[in-house]
Amino acid sequence: MASATAAGKGTGRRSLNMVLFYVFVVIFVFVSVFPLLWVFKMSIVTKTELFATPPTILPQDLSGESWSKVLGDSTFQRALINSSIISGVTTVICLFFGSIAAYAIARMRFRFKGTVMTLILAISFFPGVAIIAPLFIQFTAVGIIDTYAAVIITDTVFALPLTIWLLVAFFRELPVDLEDAAKIDGATTIQAFQKVIVPLAAPGVFTTAILTFIFAWNEFLFANTFLFDESTQPVTVVIPNFATIYTVDYGAQAAASVVVTVPLVIMVLIFQRRIVSGLTAGAVKG
Repeated sequence: MASATAAGKGTGRRSLNMVLFYVFVVIFVFVSVFPLLWVFKMSIVTKTELFATPPTILPQDLSGESWSKVLGDSTFQRALINSSIISGVTTVICLFFGSIAAYAIARMRFRFKGTVMTLILAISFFPGVAIIAPLFIQFTAVGIIDTYAAVIITDTVFALPLTIWLLVAFFRELPVDLEDAAKIDGATTIQAFQKVIVPLAAPGVFTTAILTFIFAWNEFLFANTFLFDESTQPVTVVIPNFATIYTVDYGAQAAASVVVTVPLVIMVLIFQRRIVSGLTAGAVKG
């Protein structure tokens, strides 16, 4: 009788824990998604409803004016191309140099390796605003202000440490025997790295590429400081320009924000399994 009572309490406790877990998940998802849904709601309502007090929770009067303004704006269209170029080039550069550096750190034995890794990571925590003025002076002297190069260089500097840290973890988990076997077959160290290590570390490389791309896509500080011409500005700089001295078109800014955010969300949802497998690689020793 006592054992049956204890079993019933254990089952009830597990059921309660399961209910609390799902309640927590629902609340967490709602809090995470609500800002995006609210911005989308701002982009599809009329200006009258947008400024209504108190604000409406669900859209009442739908309007496509904000979307027409954003999608028909040639400056915004060009900004999307600029962001794609800056983010894409930054990602390629970070993967190229980051994979080589991470492979060397993961495989080579040298003193102060931990110190080197700490210094690399410290760059990511360095406040970018502290070096804005010196960089502006240097970039002006070499003539790359208002060019893609100014932002790509700074984005690469701050994204490369994250790239190296992620890839080091993946390369460390790959057995050295695979490289030794490739070298026995006549491959050089570079060939073994290119044809054996990189393909096997594909989940990690893919995850790193997505995170680096998102970082460069969302960057605002350096782009707003070094790029003045609309022909080179990314979307993060152009979106605030949907405003005048006297008014701010919040509906257009909301629509532009959705256009910029949704592709990243879709990309993450499509490749979420590969991203999770990449982020959890090396977490458990086999």
